[in-house]
Amino acid sequence: MSVWDEVVGQPEAVAMLSASAEAAAMIVAGGTPAPGVMTHAWLFTGPPGSGRSSTARAFAGALQCVVADDRPGCGECSGCRTTLHGTHADVRVVAPEGLSISVAEMRSLVQISARRPTSGRWQVVIIEDADRLTEGAANALLKAVEEPPARTVFLLCAPSDHPDDVSVTIRSRCRLVSLGSPRPAAIASALEAVDGVSPEMAQWAAAVCGGHVGRARRLASDEQTRSRREAVLRIPLALRKPADVFTCADELIKAAEDDASTANESRNESEREALETAMGAGGTGKGTAAASRGAKGALKDLEKRQKSRATRTQRDSLDMALVDLAAFYRDALVVRTGSEAALMHPDRAQDSRTAAAQWSSESILRRLEAVLACREAIEVNVKPRIAIEAMVTTLHRG
Repeated sequence: MSVWDEVVGQPEAVAMLSASAEAAAMIVAGGTPAPGVMTHAWLFTGPPGSGRSSTARAFAGALQCVVADDRPGCGECSGCRTTLHGTHADVRVVAPEGLSISVAEMRSLVQISARRPTSGRWQVVIIEDADRLTEGAANALLKAVEEPPARTVFLLCAPSDHPDDVSVTIRSRCRLVSLGSPRPAAIASALEAVDGVSPEMAQWAAAVCGGHVGRARRLASDEQTRSRREAVLRIPLALRKPADVFTCADELIKAAEDDASTANESRNESEREALETAMGAGGTGKGTAAASRGAKGALKDLEKRQKSRATRTQRDSLDMALVDLAAFYRDALVVRTGSEAALMHPDRAQDSRTAAAQWSSESILRRLEAVLACREAIEVNVKPRIAIEAMVTTLHRG
């Protein structure tokens, strides 16, 4: 099994990155590859679910592969396995738990990236959400990208290379890897081969995930995820009277809060226990009183980070629900106009036909625009409940 098996439906990107990993192996061996094949900074772009982070991790695994210099990325050696499992000493992953990546976090990372590899072949830094860098963090990263150490590679992931996502100065120093939404057939094949999902479930999840590989995996493996999707897609035809506006808004908010709680509960508890142990909880020797006082401040900082993480998880969950809603209205418009485009929710085709028969094209468009406007409002920090209630009101009125 190769590290590239983690990359779904991106053959052009895999071919390019494989060639670069071979050039990187040549550099480590003391050779001189063709100019431009391997570089120190990469920018992976693509729509949500296209596999930006998975592709970056697979490339990092190929760079650390210790077995095959001619075709690195075997997937079996210690370099490949520890990279893919997130335990390699020379591969650091920045995945913001809050709404942004701070300058302090980036400065610390830049200092570490300047060191030579300790056990691997390269020092690799993966920034999963480079579009969440604050201005100060981006400036700190820019200095490292401008003058990189000889054996350090930066792998940045962002929705696009637009200046709103990644600054022009950073982008200009990176090699671009553009990913597209994988085809349903490629997603279904990966679910069967890599995740062991049954063919029927794999085909259904691939058909309704909207090209989002991670979403397909959750739909195929988690009954609660499937139930929440069903609840969201019932909303358009359930808005019959004004009181339904608040009921549906409450359901959307509660589902997002439950998602955040479920995703973070066990992690929060383990982090708290680890911190308390590190600060001497339960100790009886000298210094335990001072350690206990210091622990209060550390616990307060931890709670702040956990709250920020919960906020982000809630917003990500809400955004996925809004994407499903937008796709429903898009399907209704497809049916209404007689287009031959494939439906995003083929299993809800009857509901799409019902909506298309009840509403005009203009009314469907207004509803679709309300969903998109709600996504934008939440993105700029409008309180989710306010944004959701305004959207659902428009969905009811049409």
